[in-house]
Amino acid sequence: MASRLFAADFALYGPQAPPPKRMSLRKARAYCRRLARCHYENFTVVSYLMPRRLRQHLYNLYAYCRWADDLADESGSAEKSLWLLDWWEHQLRECYSGRATHPVFVALADTVRQFSIPIEPLVDLLVAFRQDQRQNRYETLDQLLVYCRYSANPVGRMVLYLARCHDPQRAVRADAVCTGLQLVNFLQDVALDWDRGRIYLPRTQLQQFGYDETMFARREYNEAFRRLMEAAVAEAEGFLRRGLPLVERMPEELRLDVALFIHGGLEILDRLRQVEYDVWTRRPVLSKIDKLRLMLRCWWQLRHPPPPAPKEEP
Repeated sequence: MASRLFAADFALYGPQAPPPKRMSLRKARAYCRRLARCHYENFTVVSYLMPRRLRQHLYNLYAYCRWADDLADESGSAEKSLWLLDWWEHQLRECYSGRATHPVFVALADTVRQFSIPIEPLVDLLVAFRQDQRQNRYETLDQLLVYCRYSANPVGRMVLYLARCHDPQRAVRADAVCTGLQLVNFLQDVALDWDRGRIYLPRTQLQQFGYDETMFARREYNEAFRRLMEAAVAEAEGFLRRGLPLVERMPEELRLDVALFIHGGLEILDRLRQVEYDVWTRRPVLSKIDKLRLMLRCWWQLRHPPPPAPKEEP
């Protein structure tokens, strides 16, 4: 295992570990908090802006996703990853049957019960993790959007359940936000994904703009790549802007967080434009100062919304 932290946890709680004694809910919650706070990624989902009553439940959901991600990417082979993901799904179904023993699922069972979260979004995430083991190229944008439907959209739907406001209309907006953010991540990580053997830019778009895999191999920045990325950035921005109305439809205590997700994605797209889409030599990110400025701007906009546009005379 590449991650020493995960390797230690895998030895304690993985499929070949001794049968665990049932962990108390208190200890299981503490485990999920540690996992969320100690991981190398900045776990910005659980910010101090989130209502305190929701933070632990977000830690629990994060721990589920973190374990699944590491089982997929840290095993060393696609065959082993698929076996481990099957084991993880079995643990999930045991959780929903009231037989959780793994600390993540002991904590998650409490979240699922309190917020009536169905199993489907959690299973859908595993579909995407399995797909990454079997597929590393996408022919069309539609195929890529199907992947986003499993890799990203379930997260937004689970947040709606935590907010106790899940309905079909909000789900459509949340899907647009999550798909947009997933596309932003792909555009940020073109170089990193190539190093992992993956290309998420659809083949039909590569052909449309005249960019091929030999150019990927040379990490070539040229006019074809610039136009390809320009079109992809516009596509991602469209999804994020279609999701913007979700902000005002969320409970007031969560509007700032949702606004930050959306505007953070839009800000990354602006950074991509500023560097002329050259992600081969730099990966646009937001610094802590950038995030603070973004937070203050979103806060101000929520407190001082623009007046409604005047209705046109018939």
